[in-house]
Amino acid sequence: QVQLVESGGGLVQAGGSLSLSCAASGRTLGTYDMGWFRQAPGKEREFVASVSWSGGVTYADSVKGRFTISRDNAKNTVDLQMNNLKPEDTAVYYCNLYFSTRNSYWGQGTQVTVSS
Repeated sequence: QVQLVESGGGLVQAGGSLSLSCAASGRTLGTYDMGWFRQAPGKEREFVASVSWSGGVTYADSVKGRFTISRDNAKNTVDLQMNNLKPEDTAVYYCNLYFSTRNSYWGQGTQVTVSS
C-alpha cells in the first residue's frame, strides 16, 4: 500500500552533519505521523524523532538539540537534519509512516557512519 524510500546517509567525521530524507508513495490517504528510528549492530531498534500530521515533534533525549525533524504534507516527505554527529549515532536509520498500530510502514533503511 505504502512505499518509503530513504536517502542521504553516508560517512562523516565526528562533529559533522548529514541530512536524511524520506519520500512516501502509494496509498497515503488520511492523516499520519512520520518519524525516524535507528538500529546499530547488536542493538535493538530505537526511536529517534517523530512529527505528527499537525506538526508536533518529539525527540529522543540522545539527539535532542542536535537533530531536527520536519515534514511536507503536500509532498509526503519527512527530513532529518543531523548536526554535531557522534560515533554513537552510527546506525541504520529507518523512516516510519504511522496510521495506526495495524497500519505502519517502514523504509529500507540508510546507513549513517560517524568516525572518530
